Amino acid sequence: MAAPRVLLDGLSFGESPRWRDGRLWVCDWGTQEILAVDPGTGASEVEVRLDADGFQPICIDWLPGGRLVIVSSRGRALRRREADGSLVVHADLSHIFDRGLNEIVVDGRGNAYVNGGGFDLMAGEEFAPGAIALVAPDGSAREVADGIAFPNGMAVTADGSTLIVAESYANCLTAFRIEPDGGLAERRVWAGTGDDHPDGICIDADDAVWYGDVGNGRAVRIRAGGEVLESIELDRGCFACMLGGEDGRTLFMVTRVWRGTDLDLEQRTGQVLAARAPAPHAGRP
Repeated sequence: MAAPRVLLDGLSFGESPRWRDGRLWVCDWGTQEILAVDPGTGASEVEVRLDADGFQPICIDWLPGGRLVIVSSRGRALRRREADGSLVVHADLSHIFDRGLNEIVVDGRGNAYVNGGGFDLMAGEEFAPGAIALVAPDGSAREVADGIAFPNGMAVTADGSTLIVAESYANCLTAFRIEPDGGLAERRVWAGTGDDHPDGICIDADDAVWYGDVGNGRAVRIRAGGEVLESIELDRGCFACMLGGEDGRTLFMVTRVWRGTDLDLEQRTGQVLAARAPAPHAGRP
């Protein structure tokens, strides 16, 4: 693959890239903003500005009707953007999680899968496994998987049958069969990732997964079973990958200099990189 180009520079802490309606959406945790980026020029505009409530993940996806849903980590809730731009609570997850939330993916039926860790990494707490919750279209929520070793990026396969989650502390991608009621079953290791701690992920049309790795500073394309198909070495940590562009073959990588949990969010080392990918996007997000 050709060397990636810098599409956007100067982010505080970019995460959760999503392709939607001809633009790349990306969340900036440091500024509490959700941006939409022109894939050609790199010009960006703020689509949502959230109230500052301390460092929290902002991860996003869309319901089938087109409404944006936003992970509110410290609130342990999902917020939904209405047609007038107002934000309302879509689901309260405080009865499932006693720590902050992390990632989200919405399937084709409007079910949202949301995960969270069992400990506060930024506060230096001792590791405890996390969980995955299912939020139904009516906002009701229940736990559908536990014992996840630092759950990170999630994706649903194109046929809607399988959820894949990155277990960062287990160095693997884990798969579940999605049951008719949205529950998760038949847990299995989809691929081991060696020394990598996979973070944000996406799926392509060849049934391969791209994942970002922060500590080793790379984006990796991997097949079920663990065969590495591509590896893009970067000069800073890669937090997430997303395929998009007009034909779905642009790989967007969200990166930042990472020196551990002692973050200086004023140091705007975050970037969005873009590179041509061998296969187009598939699945969700």
